[in-house]
Amino acid sequence: MAASVQLILARDVPNLGRIGDLVAVKAGYARNYLVPQGLAYPASPKRVSQFEHQKRVIDHRRRQLRSESEKRAQEIAALQVTLTAKVGEQGKLFGSITSRDIAKALAAEGHVVDHRDINLEGPLKSVGLHKLDLRLEADVTTQIKVVVAPEEVSADEAEAEAEAAADAEGAPKLRADGEPDLEAEEDAIAQGDGEPAPSEAEQPA
Repeated sequence: MAASVQLILARDVPNLGRIGDLVAVKAGYARNYLVPQGLAYPASPKRVSQFEHQKRVIDHRRRQLRSESEKRAQEIAALQVTLTAKVGEQGKLFGSITSRDIAKALAAEGHVVDHRDINLEGPLKSVGLHKLDLRLEADVTTQIKVVVAPEEVSADEAEAEAEAAADAEGAPKLRADGEPDLEAEEDAIAQGDGEPAPSEAEQPA
């Protein structure tokens, strides 16, 4: 079993804890990431005994973070990020917009957030305006306005997609070795899928 160490968090860390929390983590995670990144302090027995002093330092840092987060919250609330996607009938997306896509759009506007802090129950699958809750550090929350817009498709692209779809529909079925699957074609013809129905003039009297 991997050894664990105790740390005092100096910042909010997703899926671990909030600033000021005393947490136990694997030694490698602490040594290679949390402590070098300034996200936590080692909570040695001496530090734990001085925890009240550390807590005052952390509380001061929490107030600073809250002030910074409240400013960011106002800036993000004033934003409206737009993402585009190809759409089909009734405005339904062929793909979907995820929290990672939204986080990238916010980063492009100068606001780096963890995609896990975006309250998105499921990917966005329709065009229009979507309002989503976002959690920032120091328990500050705000709202993101996300507009999903139809992606502009040129006439040439639309024609190419239509031709590709038509070709795929009329293409012969292939076996695993790449050769035409004659049995599948015969079955399709027998079921009326491979040839048009005879006209009234061709039908037996």
